[in-house]
Amino acid sequence: MALSALVLCSRALLKIGAQPIASFDEGTAEAEVAAHLYPLVCDALLSAHPWSFATGQMELPRLVETPHADYAYAYQLPSDFLRVLSAGEGGRGRGLAYRLNESRLHTNASQVTLTYLFRPAESGFPAFFAAALVARLAAEFCIPLTESSSRTEMLHRLAETEFRRARAADSQQSTTRAVEDFPLIAARR
Repeated sequence: MALSALVLCSRALLKIGAQPIASFDEGTAEAEVAAHLYPLVCDALLSAHPWSFATGQMELPRLVETPHADYAYAYQLPSDFLRVLSAGEGGRGRGLAYRLNESRLHTNASQVTLTYLFRPAESGFPAFFAAALVARLAAEFCIPLTESSSRTEMLHRLAETEFRRARAADSQQSTTRAVEDFPLIAARR
């Protein structure tokens, strides 16, 4: 079954013993809670770690208007933007001094390559992230639907365990970055 927001929410509802939903507009308490909480919980979990499946790079378009102070240029952030990981110039994705201000990136560089977290389609979520998201959704849905604080606490602990597993699995999908420009290394030479 292809993942969708509806499928993920239904799995979370089943975890707390509630009825799955067929639509976010069906008028049930489950559908209302899922429709209101899903986008926030999903974006928060996506933003909490530099997930490999949700990391992108792009050259940012420079805006005509310039910042009022401190930096020379302003750049438009992508529409699916969640969080900056780094910014660079000249073919590098990091190493640039910048500041986010008013949903724009300000810097002194005349070109910017942004490495950022974006909001991928649910169908692109790997199994480890989907499991962590379902666990987090179940924890968030529990109080409004069951009013059981002890059950909610247990579900939050399970969600945290799933999140750690997902981070570990995701972190094993790339080469470990070497330590660069560390002052103690330079002092030993």
